[in-house]
Amino acid sequence: MSKKTDLAASLAEIGGSTRRKPEPAAPSVSQASQQPSRAGTSPITVHFPKQVRNQLKIMAVEQDTTMHYLIAEAFNDLFAKYGKPEIAPKE
Repeated sequence: MSKKTDLAASLAEIGGSTRRKPEPAAPSVSQASQQPSRAGTSPITVHFPKQVRNQLKIMAVEQDTTMHYLIAEAFNDLFAKYGKPEIAPKE
């Protein structure tokens, strides 16, 4: 399937107009926002009451660590409980 062309831009180009300049293509969202440290990862989204998040944040401060570290630790504990390899990175 071919990409639709912008009629106004095509007419301006054919007519030699200098008033309307083509806009540069914006980088795609995935390219612009992807961080190298997230390569090969997938987000896991869960929803809990706000108090759960607040308590997790407080625990992270109390333990002088990150929420990510605590969640990875919890996943690894869960994996171990069910006899699975503890593969959640704590970085």
